Amino acid sequence: MKKLFLLFCIIASVPCFAQVTVTVNWSKHVPSLSSDTIYYNSAKKLTWPDFKGKPGNPSDALAVTSSGFGYMAAMKYYNGKTDIVVDIYCYFSKQSSWVRQGRESGYALNHEQHHFDVTYIVTNSFIQKLKAVKLTRNNYGEMIEKIYNESCRELEKMQNNYDGQTKNGQLRNIQAEWNDKIDQQLGGIAK
Repeated sequence: MKKLFLLFCIIASVPCFAQVTVTVNWSKHVPSLSSDTIYYNSAKKLTWPDFKGKPGNPSDALAVTSSGFGYMAAMKYYNGKTDIVVDIYCYFSKQSSWVRQGRESGYALNHEQHHFDVTYIVTNSFIQKLKAVKLTRNNYGEMIEKIYNESCRELEKMQNNYDGQTKNGQLRNIQAEWNDKIDQQLGGIAK
């Protein structure tokens, strides 16, 4: 009887120990030509025509880059297997990004490009954190959201440090240091 009970417990617990596969991908978004969104592509740099928004309140900024990252997560359960798929994307909003007319320069565009690059760097950090955590059927939604929120705070801090330390790109020597730092971090990201 004990053996029969033990066999029943093992069979009943199989779904609890079902194989869980986690896949974290870069999303294959291909926006239409009329889309407001540019998805990060290391081979394609921003240009001033990408900045379509209207300048905001008076400030020291001569341009603003609106970028961010997001994810879509789905779980499928079949034949005793669970697949969790997380698609990640990093984007730039044309309508929310702007430049003051007559203030366009290569130097300023480089500063704004690096804002988008910072977003990409943090997005990759988010991916690495997702790959390192043990996701299960029961915790995947909560864990992904927790790591996403932590990464959003990390992004805000890095963007604020970048603008604060460079004084929105006005301190050329500090901007050069940040250029090197960002380029180094981009170079360390596996393609």
